[in-house]
Amino acid sequence: MGQPWMLVRAAAILLVTRQTLALSDIFEDGKSDKEILDNLLRATRYDKRLLPPVQETVKVDVSVLLLSLASPDESSLKYEVEFLLQQQWFDPRLKYSNQSRYDFLNAIHHHNDIWLPDTYFIMHGDFKDPLIPMHFSLRIYRNGTVFYSMRRHLILSCQGHLNIFPFDDPECSFSLESISYEMKSIKYVWKNDEDVLKKSASLATLNAYLIKNQTLECNWNNNWREDGNVTAINDEDRGCDVCQNQFKGNYSCLGVKLIFTRDRAFYFTTVFIPGIILVTSSFITFWLEWNAVPARVMIGVTTMLNFFTTSNGFRSTLPVVSNLTAMNVWDGVCMCFIYASLLEFVCVNYVGRKRPLHNVVYRPGENPVIQRLPAVLSRIGIILASPLGDKKRDSTGVANEIVSCTNCGPNPCTHTANNGCAAESCLLQVRKKEPPHPIRVAKTIDVIARITFPTAFAVFLIFFFYHYSSYTHSDEHT
Repeated sequence: MGQPWMLVRAAAILLVTRQTLALSDIFEDGKSDKEILDNLLRATRYDKRLLPPVQETVKVDVSVLLLSLASPDESSLKYEVEFLLQQQWFDPRLKYSNQSRYDFLNAIHHHNDIWLPDTYFIMHGDFKDPLIPMHFSLRIYRNGTVFYSMRRHLILSCQGHLNIFPFDDPECSFSLESISYEMKSIKYVWKNDEDVLKKSASLATLNAYLIKNQTLECNWNNNWREDGNVTAINDEDRGCDVCQNQFKGNYSCLGVKLIFTRDRAFYFTTVFIPGIILVTSSFITFWLEWNAVPARVMIGVTTMLNFFTTSNGFRSTLPVVSNLTAMNVWDGVCMCFIYASLLEFVCVNYVGRKRPLHNVVYRPGENPVIQRLPAVLSRIGIILASPLGDKKRDSTGVANEIVSCTNCGPNPCTHTANNGCAAESCLLQVRKKEPPHPIRVAKTIDVIARITFPTAFAVFLIFFFYHYSSYTHSDEHT
């Protein structure tokens, strides 16, 4: 009776030994990674519908490597970003023996047979189809660590302050999270706690200037998931209650923030500097003679047409917004200066051609401002030197004036109108100020314009660039 039982036991031990040897044979040198993966992923051993059997939450290490950045249009807020998304986690079901000659198994052809995180991209934009068919890699290491990389090409709809265009810094962001597993099942973390994105050594940028990038956890106040209440709907046709449950829950989420800047040198060389040249060119007319009609008309009209052509050609590429932008302010103020210089010429020409009053003779070669300056200063000095109470007044409150009297003869009189001669014999000679000649007025307007126009334009330039640059810095600090 003892021998049959011994034979059965020996047969069982032999069978287990053969299975163990058969299992270990697949890891021996010379076996392909396909044969190893076929055995690891057979249906009786592996089920991709189940999470990796770890004691705690499945931890997925995430890393992003920037490959290329591009903007299709400088005036657009859509930026193209190409990056490599790397995910790493531990699955003990995929451990294999050290007898294999492979440090890792290439599981690219078993992509559909392995459990993968259901990573979902939260963004404002579109996916761009990959340029090559194979755009991911999947590696399995001896200890069961899975390394999954996939190449993504996104067209992000960014946010920017178009009211200060082109002084704004567009901000692009996107997030990734699990679409169906809550944080108690899957938790995403940045690999090595990196706070910035890694950049490829061959990072290519096209019309995109990245000044800052940041990795962070998602702000749950702006989460896309709706309210998580359960609503019951009575469906009489099917005779059942259908419950609609929203996607609200505690989900692990990671975010990426990219901050770009505009090419300020481009706008200075194509918009601001040409605008400054055209506006200051219109001021040249103030130094020409008031009657140089052909020259002043040509300069005024030419600068206005050139500015219209330049601004219209550039405005076609600007973003269409309903509010006032920095470029609208620039175009409007520059056009006002050019138009005002043209109106100044019209005013000067009109005044200079007027008929002089009292046949006043114009003496050319005089500077109207410098010529009148000594007289004005002398009058101001006399007024300041003479006391206010020394001015004699008569009983009617009218100041007495020195007049010419016929009794005094050719000698100048030193008495007042009511002292020294009869009132009827006194000829009051009221000294009337001689009216200025129209040409002198026209030249005076030109002299004043030479000072006021450049000064006002310089003040505008300082205010314009200081205001919008300070606006940009304040946004960065906030």
